[in-house]
Amino acid sequence: MKKDFYNRIRRDLEKLDNEKTMKVFRHLQGPMSGKTDIEGYGRTVILCSNNYLGLDNKPEVVNAGLAALGKYGAGASSVRFICGTFDIHRELEELTARYCGMEASISYTSCWAANTAAIPSLLAPGDTVISDELNHASIIDGCRAVAKGVNRAVYKHSDMADLEEKLKAAKDSETKLIITDGVFSMEGDIAPLPDIVALAERYGAIVMVDESHASGVIGKTGRGTMEYFNMTSGVDIISGTYGKALGGAGGGFIASTADVCQILAQKSRPSLFSNALPPVLCAIAMASIQYLLDNPKIVTSLREKTEYARKLIIDAGLKPMHGDSAIIPIVIGSTADAIRTSQLMMDKGVFAIGFGFPVVAEGAARIRLQISDALEYADLDFAAGVIKEAVSSVLK
Repeated sequence: MKKDFYNRIRRDLEKLDNEKTMKVFRHLQGPMSGKTDIEGYGRTVILCSNNYLGLDNKPEVVNAGLAALGKYGAGASSVRFICGTFDIHRELEELTARYCGMEASISYTSCWAANTAAIPSLLAPGDTVISDELNHASIIDGCRAVAKGVNRAVYKHSDMADLEEKLKAAKDSETKLIITDGVFSMEGDIAPLPDIVALAERYGAIVMVDESHASGVIGKTGRGTMEYFNMTSGVDIISGTYGKALGGAGGGFIASTADVCQILAQKSRPSLFSNALPPVLCAIAMASIQYLLDNPKIVTSLREKTEYARKLIIDAGLKPMHGDSAIIPIVIGSTADAIRTSQLMMDKGVFAIGFGFPVVAEGAARIRLQISDALEYADLDFAAGVIKEAVSSVLK
């Protein structure tokens, strides 16, 4: 009965509320930056944004969006092959391919759409997809969406011995697709890409890397995981987003060979049945990528601020998880304690989210700090003191 359905929903919400694990939406009243106004809290230091390079509010980026809005209107109003493809889509895809060092690219409305488009479209019955256990939820959903008869395997996080076992078990598969995040969003660590590629070459596998938290962040000029490891080849497919370091407005992509991108245009459901990326978002992404290409020193600046923030956290007596990205997680323990820590920080003017199960493992709830080049060093000094006080109060 309908009444039973709504009663169950109410009980689920009451359970979350009683356990102090209810997610709360904060309402920003200004542009995303190092600091912004948040309803009920005033001026707040932002330590939970994907705006790694601070491009979200750059005049060059905003003005490119405004110009495109005037030229193209609000949206694409259709799917790609009907009448939703604009010349600016081609321009963005050509620029993205050059940025990624690949032959071609295809854009989607998000990296979630890109991952759930590519994985099922590229695999046929008898093939095998092998995924790191800590991969993003969009990759997990993409693997779940494969056709009947496609084999699915999961290897222990960055465990090359376990990956090799999975490759051996898939020896009879025509195609073996290994998928990994470049930077893991909840841990901040970087996939051992050279080892993954070496195994892929040994066993004839294809390598796909999600660069959502790596593009613009790691590598000397922000080109991501391959550049970080000084690699020029070995990755067959890159997925990524324009919604994080590359402008923050939204959109995603797959970069690969021209044939791979063409088959995705022909077969992938998010391309065939969903509107194209709005041209205004294409313009914002293009301006952001071009800004990064013209100003690679912002990547160095971000790295220096991240190292400074990590040292502050360690000097405060806290033990952040190891990593070399702009993500600095601090494990708290229970989900309720992580959320309480986040609220205490918020009350003192620092915005960072507490993450718990099922986003991370039970008992490993954490505060995830994300450093942006939009932050000033004084913001980091202030935040470190607030974080120390909040964590100490909860874990005393």
